[in-house]
Amino acid sequence: MYYTYKYRLEPSDTQREELDRHRDICRQLYNHTRYRLNEYRENHSELPSMTTLRSELPDLKKWWDGLSDVYSKVLQTVVERLFDNLSSLSALKQNGYGVGQLKWKPPRDFRSFTYNQSGFKLDKKGGQTVLSLSKLADIPIRLHREIPDVHKSDSSRAAHQKSEISGDDAALKQVTLKKEPTGEWFATFGVEVVREPPQKPDRPKNVVGIDVGILKYAHDTDGHAIESVDLSDEQERLEREQRKLSRKQHGSNNYEKQRRRVAECHATLKNKRRDFLHKLSDYYAREYGLVAVEDLDAKGLVELDGNSRNRAGAAWGTFLRMLEYKCEREGTHFVAVDPAGTTTECAACGVSTDKPLWVREHSCPSCGFTADRDWNAAWNILSRGIKQLGAGRSESTPVETALPTGTHSVPAKRVVEAGSPTLKREPSGER
Repeated sequence: MYYTYKYRLEPSDTQREELDRHRDICRQLYNHTRYRLNEYRENHSELPSMTTLRSELPDLKKWWDGLSDVYSKVLQTVVERLFDNLSSLSALKQNGYGVGQLKWKPPRDFRSFTYNQSGFKLDKKGGQTVLSLSKLADIPIRLHREIPDVHKSDSSRAAHQKSEISGDDAALKQVTLKKEPTGEWFATFGVEVVREPPQKPDRPKNVVGIDVGILKYAHDTDGHAIESVDLSDEQERLEREQRKLSRKQHGSNNYEKQRRRVAECHATLKNKRRDFLHKLSDYYAREYGLVAVEDLDAKGLVELDGNSRNRAGAAWGTFLRMLEYKCEREGTHFVAVDPAGTTTECAACGVSTDKPLWVREHSCPSCGFTADRDWNAAWNILSRGIKQLGAGRSESTPVETALPTGTHSVPAKRVVEAGSPTLKREPSGER
C-alpha cells in the first residue's frame, strides 16, 4: 500500500532562490526532452525509450551549464515525468478523446521536482527538523505529524543516517518538492507499506448507503443528513480580491502582490473543503463494514447546464475517491452502484415515480410509503450495493417507520430497517 504525507517547508530567502533555480532547470530539461522526442518522431518511425533518453543525461552535462548542480535522480525523474504524460495522452486517445501533443512548459506550469529513492533524508540540526536534500540545502520542515511506520534513529546515530522502519515493512520511497501559487513550498513524502490490507467481512453487519447532494452534502440510511461546509464568507472574499486584481496593471509589483492574495483565497477554500471531505470519508470508512455509493460521473455532471458552480464546489468525485481508498485501508467493502432511478424508485415497494427536483419528499402512490427524498435514494443505493456485493442479505431491504401509524411526514432519522429494536419500543415523539 502506498501513502503520501504532505508537510510545509520553511526555507530562507537564499534557499527559496535555490529551490526556484533547481525547479527551472528541471523545467528546461523537460522542454528539451520534449523537443528531442519531436525530432525522433520526424526522423524515425519509432520513439526512443525512456532508458535511451535518460542515458543521454551525462552527455548533456558536458555542455549544459547548471545541469550538474541538480541531483542525478531528480533529472531522471523529469524524463520519467514526460513519459508518464505521454502514457496519459495515449490512454485518453484510446478512450476516444481528441488529444494533441505535449506542450512547452512555461515557468508557471512547472511547479515541482522529485527526489526518488535517494538523495534526501530527515535530519535534526540546530534543534529543529530539516529535510536534507542532496546538492540543494538543509531546509527546515514543519512536521505537524509523524510519518507513520517511520521512526528516527537514536541521537547517537540519527544525525547522519537514513530513517529506519519499525512495525510493518515500510520505506520512504520519494519526496516531491512543490511551489504553490501562493509562493509557499511543500514536501510530499511517498511511503510504501508492505502489508496485507485488513480482512473484509463476508457478511458485514454495519452497512450504509450514501446519497450525495448540494444543500445536504450526504444523506445516509442511518438518518444522518450532513450539511455542506459553509464557505460563503471565503467565496465572497475571493470575489472581492479578484475584483481588486482586475484593476491592477498586469506585471506590476502591486499586481503580483494582489495575485498572491487571490491565490491564498483559493488555497483557503481548497483546504477547508478537503478537510471536510477527509473527515467525512474517514468516518464512514471506519464505522461501517459496507459503504454503498452512486457511481457518479462527477466530471460530466459539472459540464451540465445550470448550477455547475455548486456541483463543482461539492467535489463529489474527490469525496468518492477518498472514500474508496480509505475503505480499502480499513477493510471496508466499497460498492459503487448504477445511479439511474435511485431517486424515483420507492425503497419500500420498488415502484418508480417521477418527481421534479424541487419536490423534497418521496410519496409512493402504490404503497403509500412517505420519506425524505434523499433518504429514500440512500436506501435504494444500499439495496443495490448489497445485491451487487452478494453479501448474503435479501435483495431488497424492507423499511418501516418508528413513528405512529398515519404519520405522513417522516423525518429521515426516524426511518429504520425492519427488525430494528426501535420498532419494538413505544415511540416517544420526534427528537
